[in-house]
Amino acid sequence: MRRQRKRMDTRLLLVSHAATAAQRAGRFPADDPLDARGRAEAEAARPRLALPAGGAVFASPAASARETAAALSLSATPADALADIDYGQWRGQRLAAIADATPRELAAWTREPDAAPPGGESFGQLVQRVGEWLDAQQADVRSCNAVNEASFAAFAHSRTIVAITHATLLRAAIVHALGASPTVFCHIEIAPLSVVELRHSRRGWSWRPAATA
Repeated sequence: MRRQRKRMDTRLLLVSHAATAAQRAGRFPADDPLDARGRAEAEAARPRLALPAGGAVFASPAASARETAAALSLSATPADALADIDYGQWRGQRLAAIADATPRELAAWTREPDAAPPGGESFGQLVQRVGEWLDAQQADVRSCNAVNEASFAAFAHSRTIVAITHATLLRAAIVHALGASPTVFCHIEIAPLSVVELRHSRRGWSWRPAATA
């Protein structure tokens, strides 16, 4: 009789990158690197976050995410799907300036998931993008289930995934995992160097408090 393989769950730890000088100045991101303060905050957070050394590690292609991963002593593979939401024409501009110039557009963007900056991406579109990436991680697991027992056992030890990305991505991942309406996004607050833990099992994705040291 063929021995039934144990189903493998996936643990995903999503980490928001350290704060940048542009964020502290109230600017929309424009692929800003970490400054000395941001790097120091990421390095200081390393014991608290206690991220696993093994397993797959991904990062947004943005400098802030890649440099946060390095400050956390993680070697990360860039993933385009983890890129920040596209801010379009607002990229690099001060929030206060946008509020003065186009207050209605900014107000809609902060409340309505289908509203987007000029030439940019809506939160609803972001949820779809992140959801496709999350589901692709499970496709990898199903592929692993089809290989021989030795390969399966080796792969099973690496099913904790770490992703260093942006607060907007963590919001979108929570919405997707809960199957919630994207309209709730404005009620989810994500601070720099926060961790969101998602688990995938037979019931699908679930959100749980992240265990940190």
